Amino acid sequence: MTDRFVLVTGADGFIGSHLTQMLLSMGCRVRALCQYNSFNSWGWLDDYAHPNLEIVCGDVRDASFCRTIAEGVDTIFHLAALIAIPYSYVAPQSYVDTNVSGTLNICQAAKDCGVARVIVTSTSEVYGTAKYVPIDEIHPRQPQSPYSATKISADAVALSYFNAFNLPVVIARPFNTYGPRQSARAIIPTIISQIAKGERQIKVGDLTPTRDFNFVEDTCRGFIALANAEGVEGEDFNIATGTEISMGDTFRTIARLMNADVEFVVDPARLRPSNSEVFRLCGSNAKMQAATGWKPQVTFDEGLMRTIEWFTQPSNLARYKTNIYNR
Repeated sequence: MTDRFVLVTGADGFIGSHLTQMLLSMGCRVRALCQYNSFNSWGWLDDYAHPNLEIVCGDVRDASFCRTIAEGVDTIFHLAALIAIPYSYVAPQSYVDTNVSGTLNICQAAKDCGVARVIVTSTSEVYGTAKYVPIDEIHPRQPQSPYSATKISADAVALSYFNAFNLPVVIARPFNTYGPRQSARAIIPTIISQIAKGERQIKVGDLTPTRDFNFVEDTCRGFIALANAEGVEGEDFNIATGTEISMGDTFRTIARLMNADVEFVVDPARLRPSNSEVFRLCGSNAKMQAATGWKPQVTFDEGLMRTIEWFTQPSNLARYKTNIYNR
């Protein structure tokens, strides 16, 4: 990746900020798109500086803006999206505008500017509750939430640009990424942050579903592997560990690692609608390994310990409002 000029959309977010920093450490020049806001905040890049980092603020919903930021770059990592599943029940149009139209705008901009590789970020949520495990890339798509429906649509838009216009698109499909900086709407940070703030009764949603958790650095390495691989255009790839753990066992593992005497309390506000919950996710990474050699390097316990260490630093914990459910 040395000296490659890349654009990262959604660079101010959880995965995007980690990916931006990893790319810079590898010698890339990075143009980082942060969502425009009147606070002049760059999200998780606020306190980060690097001579090869160019930060731009804007919105992927604006086609002409996307055309401007795609100019001159070799590779686009498109991560910008609305991702909170509960909020997609409240504001589904926003998800269509950002996730579907935003992906269309990035693909058109990449086509116009002759970008050599576009990595479009999908999600394991497109599969819905597993019909079989491990879930491979030909598993049926099941839009069990407005969020997942827009990501299925965005994947289709991106692949249509490969089929219709030979745009060198690759679909990266991370399973359940976790780690430092993740929003407290997700299960791991919500448990850690409540315990770290001294709560004894930890508010959670349904603890019966299983998830395939992948540490954020492994996810980022997966993105970069797909950017470097040959012959992968027009394909989609799971970035998964091939293992699963229930939310309940995740709770108990975190409590053990934090030496916490706590109990969980189901908060009805955190439960999905009955037909919307994805009860089982466990992904196959066979296609990913065959194409790129990628495989996860961080064990679940190690990743949790690194996440706990970050969240329990007072300056980091202060960013989280554990008494408010973040949709």
